[in-house]
Amino acid sequence: MGKSGFFGVRQKPSGNWGVEFSDVGRRWWTGTYPSAHEAARAYDVAMWRAERPREHLNFPEIESRVEAEMLVPQGIKMKEITMKKKTMKKSSVVVNASETDEEAMARFAREHPEYVQGELEHYWKREAEQKKEDEAGPSTVIPIESSSEEDWADFSKKEEEDGCDDPEKEEFWEQLRSSNDE
Repeated sequence: MGKSGFFGVRQKPSGNWGVEFSDVGRRWWTGTYPSAHEAARAYDVAMWRAERPREHLNFPEIESRVEAEMLVPQGIKMKEITMKKKTMKKSSVVVNASETDEEAMARFAREHPEYVQGELEHYWKREAEQKKEDEAGPSTVIPIESSSEEDWADFSKKEEEDGCDDPEKEEFWEQLRSSNDE
């Protein structure tokens, strides 16, 4: 029994009285009524229809369902309320002030092994993909054809004038010059 003094009856913000009850994992709404007394009578009709025991009634002296229905002037329309599925609570990490980061991470790994396993699988997959890319070999080099040899000559002269800090590059240019001279 709530504040209304009746089973299944509660006052709505509008001032009317609502009737709601649960039956075997399902919730039912029977409507709103101008007084708590009328709402309690509607609740009893719903209990009769749901075939609940008499101790669940607000007025146990009523002998039959027909008699209970006659006492509710506007009648009732039972409507099932769809219940939201329970959402999984996301796990959170609560770190104690005296706990180091390493201790908190170790505790989290013990309490939530599924997250640790998921993270490991992610990195294993990434590593396998990287390995495949490495095994594929170097990417294909597409030679660029110049419109004239003068473009290359200008480039090599500029490189020659600027000088080069890299000994391998310098060696390359020496070989190129010697092959051009032949």
